[in-house]
Parts: sequence; structure tokens; C-alpha cells
Amino acid sequence: MAKEGSNGSSQTSTKPPPTPSPLRSAKFFQANMRILVTGGAGFIGSHLVDKLMENEKNEVIVADNYFTGSKVNLKKWIGHPRFELIRHDVTEPLLIEVDQIYHLACPASPIFYKYNPVKTIKTNVIGTLNMLGLAKRVGARILLTSTSEVYGDPLIHPQDESYWGNVNPIGVRSCYDEGKRVAETLMFDYHRQHGIEIRIARIFNTYGPRMNIDDGRVVSNFIAQAIRGEPLTVQAPGTQTRSFCYVSDMVDGLVRLMEGDNTGPINIGNPGEFTMLELAETVKELINPGVEIIMVENTPDDPRQRKPDITKAKELLGWEPKIKLKDGLPLMEDDFRTRLEVPRKN
Repeated sequence: MAKEGSNGSSQTSTKPPPTPSPLRSAKFFQANMRILVTGGAGFIGSHLVDKLMENEKNEVIVADNYFTGSKVNLKKWIGHPRFELIRHDVTEPLLIEVDQIYHLACPASPIFYKYNPVKTIKTNVIGTLNMLGLAKRVGARILLTSTSEVYGDPLIHPQDESYWGNVNPIGVRSCYDEGKRVAETLMFDYHRQHGIEIRIARIFNTYGPRMNIDDGRVVSNFIAQAIRGEPLTVQAPGTQTRSFCYVSDMVDGLVRLMEGDNTGPINIGNPGEFTMLELAETVKELINPGVEIIMVENTPDDPRQRKPDITKAKELLGWEPKIKLKDGLPLMEDDFRTRLEVPRKN
């Protein structure tokens, strides 16, 4: 059966996907949808779990090794009869029965993936192989959260899904960029060779409550600095751009992609584009007008521009982000103030 690929090429599945447990078609068995979320104790993963648990037909299993995630993010579901939490590293095989797999496991912040780059690339490659092996064995549909980093330092703007990217294979960020590129390759190879149902989301910068406070990403850095009354550190030259998607919009896009009929890759992100200086000024204005903004040295291979072309997401998923940056930042500020124990001044 030939399927249309994201770049218009025809992709042939050589085998139909395997069928799951015979219980699924049993006459008297009302089967819940069993969903595995790897990295489900993380920032985006825990918000996805919240969304999936709202549907009473879903049983959700989270596998996380807590390298960057935290049980605290899932505390409201622990003990719930439709929820299960497993301490597990995806670089080891996982033997369970599920219908869908959301594969989010991977450190996504430069601080974490530069701290242990070998672990990061193992998570992307061996972890994805293990999850694809599970999907093949039990007939599950699998969604990979890839990243806008597959585009590297892009030579086209905005980036659409047909662009192959401009990536340094030996840089300090390569464990993440190239790891995700290999993960995408593996997804399509399993799809073509074994008929596995795959979905690939290329997610752009996401922000919101439960982000790690000191995770090195720009929104969390600026908000934490503003709340603490510290200078906002903008990496030189300050003109580099990012596009920021609020986490509830991101989760909605992932669920729509999983439930739809398109393999992807599909960009999911907010096309509103801001320079780092503009972001710093916005955070300063909203949270603490008294702080100063200072320029610091940049990290290597930092992309100059980042903006998703979301034409495909609009057409194929009926999705576009709803929450503007100026509305999302105060929601994140409330969460950070609670965790940092710094109340608002009256």
C-alpha cells in the first residue's frame, strides 16, 4: 500500500501492521485504550498525561527514568486506577501491552544533553529502536516527538517539513540534533519495512508551567531571573529569533496528530517570532520592570532563526496555536513563583 510522504514522495509499506491482543475484538470486552507515554514525568509529557487522563476510556502508563522529569509533575494521578508509573530507562527494552505509544523520552535542554551527550544519543537511537520494537510486537501506533533542531541553523525561513536542514554532525548540540534525525529515519524504516503505524511531530520551542526552573532554556531562564530580581541574560547578539508555543496548544497538536491519518513529519509550534531581546523586554515588562538586561556570550551552533511553517498542521490536523505569548507568560510566572516561594508584591 503506497502512502504519500511529507515531501510528496510515495512510500510503500511492505507489510500490514500486526494486530494487537485478540481481546480487542472480543464480543463482551469493553477495551480501554492503553497508552504508553515515555518521558511522561517531564514538562510536556506530564501535560500530555493530564490531557489523556481526561478521557475515561484511556489507561495511561508512564515510563520515565527521572533524568529531567519529576514524579511531582504527575502527583495528581498517582494511585488512580487508570494510571501506572514505571521507573524505566528506554535504552532498555520494555515488555508491556499497549495500543499507542507517545515517545517523548529525551533530555531536551542544552544543559542536560551537553551534560551527558552519549546518554542523549543513546536515548534517541536505542530508545527509539526499543519503542519501535515494542510497537511492532504489539501492533501499537507510535508517535515520536522530534524537534525543530533537525533543521539545524536553517538556510530557509520559515522552515517547512520538506527542508532537510543544515546541521553540524560533530558539534556540542549534535547528540540531540542528529539523534532526533536518526530517530526519524528509524521511524520511517520501521514503517516501510514492517508496516508500523507512525506519527512524527517536529516540535518547536514550548513553554509553560512545570518547566525545570534552571533548565537553561530561554523562557524559563528569563522568568526565574525576573522573579529573583536578577539581570536577564541575553545571549549575544540578541537578534536571534525563536517561536514560543504554550504547552496546552502543543499537547493538543500531538493528540490530533496521533489520532489523525498522516505519518508526518508535521511541524507543531507557534509561528509568532520574537528576537531574544524582544522576549527579555516582554518578560521584564510583565514580571519585574526593575531588572536590567545584560548581554552574555553565546553557545556554539546556536540557530539564528527559528520559525515553523505550520501550513501542514492547519490543513491536515485543523490545528493552530491559540495562546499568545503575553497571555501564556503570566500563567508560567504563577507556577514559578509557587515553586520559588517568591510571592507577588502588592
